[in-house]
Amino acid sequence: MQGQMTSRSPEDTIKLGEAVGRAVTGRLIIALIGNLGSGKTVFVKGLARGLAVPKGFMITSPSYTLINEYPGRVPLFHADLYRLTTAMDIESTGLLDTMDAKGVLAIEWAERICEKDLAEDMRVHFDIGEGDIRFITITGCGQAGMDLVRELKF
Repeated sequence: MQGQMTSRSPEDTIKLGEAVGRAVTGRLIIALIGNLGSGKTVFVKGLARGLAVPKGFMITSPSYTLINEYPGRVPLFHADLYRLTTAMDIESTGLLDTMDAKGVLAIEWAERICEKDLAEDMRVHFDIGEGDIRFITITGCGQAGMDLVRELKF
């Protein structure tokens, strides 16, 4: 199950993330894939809104902390694997344990995880167009992801 949209601004990307967050009812793993500046962190900002993360929390890319955790209607775990290069690096972050947590795990640079270790429910792929335009493809990989994509009604 797959849906596509064209985002014409960061606010469009935030709105898409927010719609996903509002539709989430429980545990979900989201693989975020795209080049630098393609909108992955912007999407997570909207996801946090949809999950009712309190406004006082700044949603930023956890490039150096590797995983940020935010309270919300459903807890949000935001991981960034940009600086990691080996399987051992990834194992040492505790990310694989976080995959079992009861919450939403959004993983930037998810393509750096071995396929066998990435039990994703949803894949969000970002392609950069001209200016602020982004082409976003959401694929439901597991049952939860497919149900969510169907609910978003692309």
